[in-house]
Amino acid sequence: MAELNKKKQALAVAFAAVVVALLATEASAAITCGQVGSTLAPCIPYATGRGALTPSCCSGMRSLNSMARTSADRQSACRCLKSLAGSVGKINMGTVAGAPAKCGVSVPFPISMSTDCNKYDQLDQSYIIRTT
Repeated sequence: MAELNKKKQALAVAFAAVVVALLATEASAAITCGQVGSTLAPCIPYATGRGALTPSCCSGMRSLNSMARTSADRQSACRCLKSLAGSVGKINMGTVAGAPAKCGVSVPFPISMSTDCNKYDQLDQSYIIRTT
């Protein structure tokens, strides 16, 4: 039990360190990596296969979706999510990709580590892939 608590503490410290580092790089966007990380923190157990999809995770997804209204916000959130996913480790991307639909959140781009966050523009609350 103590070993599990140490692992959780180490994960929390690593997650916080990445969030702090990303805050410095994403300061120009209206939505920060700190906001993204704290809003979706309840989803980490689900994303890593250590827990069920919880109402607080779904609430976080809905909240993030509401906060990220502009193209710059969505692109920033996308970049933050990719960075945070890389720092958490052992993320089940198949599980993560299906989570928004299970929570009733529409995500207009594929949830994948290979998604190019810069290729998406907002047009009247719908999104198009930029071809140039």
